[in-house]
Amino acid sequence: MLGIEPCYRPKAAWTIAALLAVMMLVNFLDKVVIGLVAVPMMAELELTPAQFGLIGGALHWLFSLSAVLGGFLANHKPTRTLLLGMGLFWALVQLPMLFATSLWTIVACRVLLGIGEGPASPVATHALYKWFPDNKRSLPVALLHSGSAMGLLVAGLLIPWMSVHYGWRSNFAVLALIGLVWCVAWYRLGREGQLDDLPAANSKAAVTQARIPYRRLLSDPTVIGNYIGHFAANWSLALTLTWVPAYLEKGLGMASLNAGRMFVVFVLVTTPLSLLMAWWSQRLLRRGLPSRLARGVFVSLCLILSGILAAALVLPGLSMAERMACLTFSGGLALVMYSIGPAMLAEVVPSGQRGSMLAIGNACGSLAGLAAPVVTGFLVQNAQGISGDGYAHGFVVCGAILISAGLIGLLSMNPQRSRKQFEQRAQASCGTC
Repeated sequence: MLGIEPCYRPKAAWTIAALLAVMMLVNFLDKVVIGLVAVPMMAELELTPAQFGLIGGALHWLFSLSAVLGGFLANHKPTRTLLLGMGLFWALVQLPMLFATSLWTIVACRVLLGIGEGPASPVATHALYKWFPDNKRSLPVALLHSGSAMGLLVAGLLIPWMSVHYGWRSNFAVLALIGLVWCVAWYRLGREGQLDDLPAANSKAAVTQARIPYRRLLSDPTVIGNYIGHFAANWSLALTLTWVPAYLEKGLGMASLNAGRMFVVFVLVTTPLSLLMAWWSQRLLRRGLPSRLARGVFVSLCLILSGILAAALVLPGLSMAERMACLTFSGGLALVMYSIGPAMLAEVVPSGQRGSMLAIGNACGSLAGLAAPVVTGFLVQNAQGISGDGYAHGFVVCGAILISAGLIGLLSMNPQRSRKQFEQRAQASCGTC
């Protein structure tokens, strides 16, 4: 049996955070591999950009459904067990890619991977929140998602090199092995946090644990704005994972290994940037700034600036350095949504419904992951083949979505207001019992 933590213990909590960050690294290696083998895969299998966009989006076909189901399971089942099962599934589903030759076989593998990975982020975040109190959650969740960014770094170094020396298919054998190694580590070291099981310190805390009808939770402005922001951030991320490597090679004329190195530069900037912004938000909150400002306004402004930088890629005459700066800072600012957004949801919803609400938000975001690769693929194909113009149009669409989500967030996301309204309803409900 695993040990039980009766209270917040920083050393144990950060150990779990580190293990989960490594899990997200594995998760993102599995996701990004398709984008980084795009050129040799398309050449060998004679795929059109639209067909490759179909492969890129296949991960998200059932991603939403599995995310929601996994989130509801996480409300009632140990997250340690759920995460171990998912990790094993990710590793095993990579193996058919060693032999797949048809478009639909590859699509099927990516759909299955999406089923397994759908619940990963919400379940991991829910697991992490069992170890950290509300005012200390932004930074560990940023660390969790920095594991995703580090996955991009490792991928940028490893996958192009493996493809050049051993063929693009060899990457999937390596990913299966890495996934199995993480499963062994998690089985030995993973533990279940117990902060949610502590008795309420006062009647107000008890009220906040009362279940709230999902129709009320899902109609709350903070929740809606949060989900829209997650959709926009995931559009940016899906575009990055699927099409940026090909953009660097075909749109900007980089060699394959150089494109991989540029991915490393991308990660070396976006990772500390997202961590810095999450730390900044958490610091503002702990200094007494209302969460509407420290979280809602903060992350909305990050989305707006990210969108402006993404749309700027359509401007003619930009140098290579300027284009890389726009790509990098746009991606880093969008990633802030993944650390601050879940913290806002956890501030508002009861802990007993947190897993499902995080999962529903992840499912909304996955719709962007489904659409972004396909939309961009058609834009690239309609721009007379693979050219920089088609990619630029894709970045404009991404920028417009990010800016719109940020503006909606400024108007809607107010965690303190939402929490107060839910508490008042719960108190009124208890008063009539």
